[in-house]
Amino acid sequence: MDYTQIRLVNGDVYTVQGALADVEKGLSDAARSGQGRLAWFEQQGADGSVGLNPAHVVAVTVDETAD
Repeated sequence: MDYTQIRLVNGDVYTVQGALADVEKGLSDAARSGQGRLAWFEQQGADGSVGLNPAHVVAVTVDETAD
C-alpha cells in the first residue's frame, strides 16, 4: 500500500492511503470544484476518512516509513 504525507499551513501532517499522483489529483480536483470543497482520503492508522481543504496544503510528499 502506498502512503502520502500532506502537510497543512498550520503544521499538521496527515498520512493518507494512496500514491502521490493519486493524492495530488484528489487535492487538485477538490480545488477546481470550488472554494471550500474538501478532498477526502483514508487516513493511515485511523478508522474513517479525513477531509482536507486544498487551500491549506503546503506540501505533499511520499511517506517512505508507513507500513
